Amino acid sequence: MEKKKLKDTDYLFISTYLRSREKNLLTAARMERMIDAPTADEAGKVLQEIGYGEFSATSDRELGQALAQEREALFQDLYRYVPDKAVVDVFKVKYDYHNLKALLKAQAMGIDGERLLLDAGRVPAASLERAVREGDFDSLPETLRKAAKEAHEVLGATGDPQLSDFVLDRAYYEEMLSSARSTRSDFLVRYVQATIDAANLRSAVRTLRMKKGGDFLKKVLFEGGTIPVDSILSAALGGNLEELYRTTELKAAAEAGAEAVRGGDLTRFEKLCDDAVTTFAAGAKRVPFGVEAVIGYLVAKEIEFTAVRIIMASRMAGIDGDTIRQRLREAYV
Repeated sequence: MEKKKLKDTDYLFISTYLRSREKNLLTAARMERMIDAPTADEAGKVLQEIGYGEFSATSDRELGQALAQEREALFQDLYRYVPDKAVVDVFKVKYDYHNLKALLKAQAMGIDGERLLLDAGRVPAASLERAVREGDFDSLPETLRKAAKEAHEVLGATGDPQLSDFVLDRAYYEEMLSSARSTRSDFLVRYVQATIDAANLRSAVRTLRMKKGGDFLKKVLFEGGTIPVDSILSAALGGNLEELYRTTELKAAAEAGAEAVRGGDLTRFEKLCDDAVTTFAAGAKRVPFGVEAVIGYLVAKEIEFTAVRIIMASRMAGIDGDTIRQRLREAYV
């Protein structure tokens, strides 16, 4: 039975609630305060002003715990109020695949992968750890289960974690898009497609930069974006990536990618890919209420978590402000 499409008015309460919460997001101005703070401890206090728990600015472990608590609170909050929890699950899927990658690689290397896990997916990290340890994936959701079995077999047969990552990445984007379509939100589907488009452009540029051929590129391109895989393959091998993306939101990224292929700045290219997806998601701010408000807030928090990790880890390492700024992505707010 097809899921009933929810109306924008079904999201009136959660939209109003999240708009009120936006004042506590990590804005570009707050990021600057963290970068310019005289000490890492002072930088951490900016986060406490917007609701993060206290943590030692000299402890990566405590930083990780503070981020985990904020992430857990975010998902619990949204699960409580969002009319369609599948919208939230689209953003939780990536943690399942991140954890599975970490656990499979740790097992292959004979090390403990627990410290690499992020317990924010649909499947508890402990359940994934047990599945990998016992080699029994039957309790996992269907797409994740099939991908886990295949990746486990590939890694066992080849010993090459890159090949098992290809399997998991493909399944991740497939499941993310399938989950988005199940919500019947056109905006969420287009957001996921924009994410796939950016991932494919990254893959094309990295492949060309490493001087690998079409057979390799075919393995690392994902179906489901707005730009067909065959078109990307043809443009990449023909040196026409800039032209292919000329009328898309990834135009600037493709131009930087062409420079990166020739040995230019790869960091700037990666940043422009991420910024293009953020720019699309920021369109949610123009919608007063509806599922877009939830999607926009989730994107904003994901950008925030990444920025917090970059800034605080850099401050702990004594990295200068200009270098930190180069590593940061465009803020949602």
